[in-house]
Amino acid sequence: MGSSKNASFSDEQNKLALLAKALAHPARIAILQYLMQQKSCVCGDIVDELPLAQATVSQHLKELKAVGIIQGEIEGTKTCYCISPEGWNMLKSYFEAFLNTYQAQQQCC
Repeated sequence: MGSSKNASFSDEQNKLALLAKALAHPARIAILQYLMQQKSCVCGDIVDELPLAQATVSQHLKELKAVGIIQGEIEGTKTCYCISPEGWNMLKSYFEAFLNTYQAQQQCC
């Protein structure tokens, strides 16, 4: 969606869409699940856990980092990744606010 179209929507709608887009690939979900299980920074192990090439994993990490869900720290020639607590809380709050706006009705189609 072009930037001129994005201006037609609220900041919250645009942010939620960016976060949803970042989560919209099974490899990114797998990366997040792996990082959550490790409970620490992970350097090269992510590539070993996924059936993807290193360059592909790097691209997925870049997408998750761009929206702030994960953070990375350069250590020598490697970048170590972990869940960003601030980013995770932001993700939770945007999705909770969105999902909690729905009120089930007695009758629906």
